[in-house]
Amino acid sequence: MKEIKQILEIARKVIEVESRSLLETASKLDSDFVRCVQLIADCKGRIIVTGIGKSAAIANKIVATFNSTGTPSIFMHAAEALHGDLGVILSDDVVLCISNSGNSPEIKSLIPFIQSRDNKIIAIVGDKESFLAKNSTHVIDAHVKSEAYDSVEVPTSSTTVQLVIGDALAVCLMELNDFSSRDFAKSHPGGSLGKKLFLQVHELMKGDEKPSVAVESPLEKVIYEISSKRKGATAVLDGKRLVGMITDGDIRRMLQESKTLDNIEAKDIMNSGPKTILDTELAINALNILKDSNISQIIVINSSNSYVGIIHFHDLIKEGL
Repeated sequence: MKEIKQILEIARKVIEVESRSLLETASKLDSDFVRCVQLIADCKGRIIVTGIGKSAAIANKIVATFNSTGTPSIFMHAAEALHGDLGVILSDDVVLCISNSGNSPEIKSLIPFIQSRDNKIIAIVGDKESFLAKNSTHVIDAHVKSEAYDSVEVPTSSTTVQLVIGDALAVCLMELNDFSSRDFAKSHPGGSLGKKLFLQVHELMKGDEKPSVAVESPLEKVIYEISSKRKGATAVLDGKRLVGMITDGDIRRMLQESKTLDNIEAKDIMNSGPKTILDTELAINALNILKDSNISQIIVINSSNSYVGIIHFHDLIKEGL
């Protein structure tokens, strides 16, 4: 078993070798890369990304990145394409083929069929003299001087370079298409960004958690309402009109300051100017108000200024905001 120091040296060497490969790749980018970006941006169909082996795994990731950033894409395994999946390619599609050697049997068998359909081919390839490179419309040089492990040529630096080239293509396309965080959120409505841009306050409200007391409610009623509804606070109503809020902090401060608890009512403790937010506001706005005001709860009202409920800081944290 190698010592900790040796293990760390190995790990650092891997990262250093792969980092050098990335910097070398960046320096080799040329006008053909620009033409690849323009070809994808002008594509009327989808981007069909294909590969074999480890390159297929990278192709899957590139497809995921493209789809989430506004470039419709489909993964097609190079081997399965020869057994029926070739039918996924439509006339307006562009094929992005990923291969380190560019000479694998599957790639050499696949490319002529794609050419026969007149689809444009972009190659991300490690050998510019390979069959794939010579039979593609555009070529992005993904050559690396060495993999990260000298003893066995397991794909490491080469797949890292392929992956980063895919990211570079995606980001360039985002810039060309003015792709915004709101566009990204449309593909990720369940993610934290989607929630920040779309989740509204009313979607956090639960009908059985609407704590409220009347202005003349006794202290016992106030404490019970705060405890039972588990919002750490209660609204104070005069009839149906919102007139204030009492938090558990207000109760604690009152207990410290009062010599007697006799005849204390809600109106004696309440904050008559609580922070409020419309139920149609974005939930992220509620979070910002809480943080800026250094408070834990906010009153929710509707467009008629009627009391709807209370949002606690923890409700927003649970949503991943």
